[in-house]
Amino acid sequence: MQKVQHYIQGQWIDGKGEGNPIFDSVTGEHFTNITTEGIDVPEVLQYGRTKGDTLRKMTFIERGNMLKKLAFHLQKHKRTFYDISFKTGATKIDSWVDIEGGFGNLFANASLRKLFPNQPYHVEGEPIDLSRGGRFMAHHIMVPKTGVAVHINAFNFPVWGMLEKCAVNWMAGVPAVVLPAPQSAYLTEAVVKVIIESGILPEGALQLISGTRKDILDTVESQDIVTFTGSASTGRKLKTHPRLIEESVPFTMEADSLNASVLGEDAKPGTPEFDLFIKEVRNEMTSKCGQKCTAIRRIIVPENIMEDVQIALGKALDKVTYGDPRLKEVRMGTLIDKKQVEAVKNSVKEIAKTADIVYGDFENGEAVGADFEKGSFIKPILLRENDPFTNEAAHVTEAFGPVSTLMPYESLDQAVELSRMGRGSLVSSIATNDDKVAKDYTVRAATHHGRILVLNRESAKQSTGHGSPLPNLIHGGPGRAGGGEEMGGVRGIKHYLQRCAVQGSPTTLTEVTGIYQPNADYKEAEKHPFAYHWEDIEPGMSLKTHSRTLTDTDIINFGNLTWDHFYAHTDITSLEGSIFEQRTAHGYFIISAAAGLFVYPNKGPVAANYGLEEIRFLRPLYHNDTIHVRLTCKQKIDRDQKGKELPSGIVKWYVEVFDTDVTKGNIPESEEEEKEALVAIATILTMVQKKQTTFKEITDEVFEKALHNLKEDTKPAWGMMTPQHMVEHLEDSYRIASGEIQDFEIATPEKYIDEVKETLYNYEPMPKNYNFPFYKEGELFSLKHEDLATAKQKLKEAKKQYTNFFVENPDAVTKNAVFGELSKFEWKLMHRKHINHHFKQFGII
Repeated sequence: MQKVQHYIQGQWIDGKGEGNPIFDSVTGEHFTNITTEGIDVPEVLQYGRTKGDTLRKMTFIERGNMLKKLAFHLQKHKRTFYDISFKTGATKIDSWVDIEGGFGNLFANASLRKLFPNQPYHVEGEPIDLSRGGRFMAHHIMVPKTGVAVHINAFNFPVWGMLEKCAVNWMAGVPAVVLPAPQSAYLTEAVVKVIIESGILPEGALQLISGTRKDILDTVESQDIVTFTGSASTGRKLKTHPRLIEESVPFTMEADSLNASVLGEDAKPGTPEFDLFIKEVRNEMTSKCGQKCTAIRRIIVPENIMEDVQIALGKALDKVTYGDPRLKEVRMGTLIDKKQVEAVKNSVKEIAKTADIVYGDFENGEAVGADFEKGSFIKPILLRENDPFTNEAAHVTEAFGPVSTLMPYESLDQAVELSRMGRGSLVSSIATNDDKVAKDYTVRAATHHGRILVLNRESAKQSTGHGSPLPNLIHGGPGRAGGGEEMGGVRGIKHYLQRCAVQGSPTTLTEVTGIYQPNADYKEAEKHPFAYHWEDIEPGMSLKTHSRTLTDTDIINFGNLTWDHFYAHTDITSLEGSIFEQRTAHGYFIISAAAGLFVYPNKGPVAANYGLEEIRFLRPLYHNDTIHVRLTCKQKIDRDQKGKELPSGIVKWYVEVFDTDVTKGNIPESEEEEKEALVAIATILTMVQKKQTTFKEITDEVFEKALHNLKEDTKPAWGMMTPQHMVEHLEDSYRIASGEIQDFEIATPEKYIDEVKETLYNYEPMPKNYNFPFYKEGELFSLKHEDLATAKQKLKEAKKQYTNFFVENPDAVTKNAVFGELSKFEWKLMHRKHINHHFKQFGII
């Protein structure tokens, strides 16, 4: 019998021994075995710690792009994962949440790269001045831990459960060892195989132990992080493991919980909120056959409409078809295995000691397209507990299946109290159209729930629902739910980073953090900072400007231009009792005048003003005061290339405006003088173009030399073109650009044209072996010139004709078969990429 494999220490292996049987949840077929015998757990953990150095050294930007690439790659294989997922008893919708929801975690965490610096570690919060003069300070940095993330996962979400955790630790720069629950580990194995085969992750970033190892925590170390998802009872045992306590290992627990949903008193039958509530409860009871840690287990409704809710829920559940999850008409699949069926039945019997079963039973039913007895089927069960304050079984016993308990409340106070009686949950919800009720419930119930959803007619169309944890929100809860947090956007990534307070001088901390700290030494720029490309700018790079005197006329004109006629600028007779002594310059005029002093007038790498983050006016400036400015690079932030713009990054500039009269234009002689001279500060952002280093600029000299080096017998590095085919192809390209050849249709569908054209603006090479639309796939086009020498001459003529065409017609637009209509500038970008592509193909540049 085939066994589920493990990926450890860089290789796929089988566990020793026969192992335990794993069954198809729908058919009951024994199709694989699972065993973790023979795995040396300490060696696996140490391998991850050692190999993890590659991941730790990557920047946040690199890690984010890695996750994005991985998510796209996994999407290509999703059909395979869906086919396997049906064996777990999941419907297509259930599998979508697990599989594509898992991919969504990769995408969401990848996007967080924009919130981190382009370096391997993070700088947190604001700088802290530890001295009166600002020469001794502190800042917090957060570095990747040098251990491994050990993830012990539950059976219900074999893909999402792995990726929602790994996406976070990979973004932080920490490798993972994943232990999926044995019942569904075969699906996790399938995903990991695709991940490993892709080569996208550095070796050691992911290891897989398919199943349970009781000794997994015996050798964890202080730099490791452990997460657990599963039953509260198992979680409590792991949480008290002596090794965790001895090594102070962070342990995050996300356990099953008795989540509650409340129907507001205003949400009476006939209201949209009532209908939404019934639909949500039905979905949460039956989605994943109720095997969700976030499912609604307790249904808390006003006492006077208990019957209405019970009847409405019964009718909603009547519409739920169960059976083979591969069939479109099936709404609910199976439990994971027969053991789980018995566990759910036992839990229901426990709750039913005081509560009544008002819908469903344990009798065999008719499963659509499947054998009820062979599969792990169970029908939805609704219980009713009429005295929930006395009888607590429904508050302490979880039936991990399509089971929920209805209970009444008389007032919102009681609803809050009932929600708390679950002793801590992952999520609660309330359906109400009364925002005051929503606020009251949320604030008071928040102590006992990790997340609260307010559902009403306004949010319903876009609501992700009670049971859907989202990557940018924390997933966890207090008390019985484990007291831990997973995901949570930036907050979650920080869980895998070590926070460290760094003390030193502003100059030292500028170097450590990569962020210019006020009072640090300036790095005088050799030329204007705006003349540098993004890569050549560094924090601390600075420019001192010449001076400008602010005149009375300047202030009056600025007021007239902006219509800002605040009395301090216009009515000097009203200054008595104010902080102003004379006619005062507008704060925004001071910043505008400062910009006039530091802005570089020539066209250069600075593409645009991107915004203003902070601005402070420290004291007034009056007419006839003179200012100068210090412009200093504060921080660099990488960004993705977007749309029709050249690749660029963001540079934050620290702007200091000084009163020149205080220092007489000299360097301040004391800290007091410097403080007095500084009148305004601001942080402005500019979009600065990146250097283009991918392509060789094709000057006339380069072009001529390359053609000279091209011989009849020159062999291509890829493709089937001969040298003459390549030259004639480039000739056609130039003749198309100059409008000589335009009798063709654009091959790219119109809806994709913009997206395709945007690729001209990036610095990525053209793909190899791309089939040009004019040519038949797998065939060479017919040559039109008698030999290579003639073809070269014709290419030169076509290139010259193209140049002259756009000199005479600078605003002309001509079409390209792939990229659509192109302007002069876009043709320039296209030819740079295109010629580099083919000249490199033949090794002539």
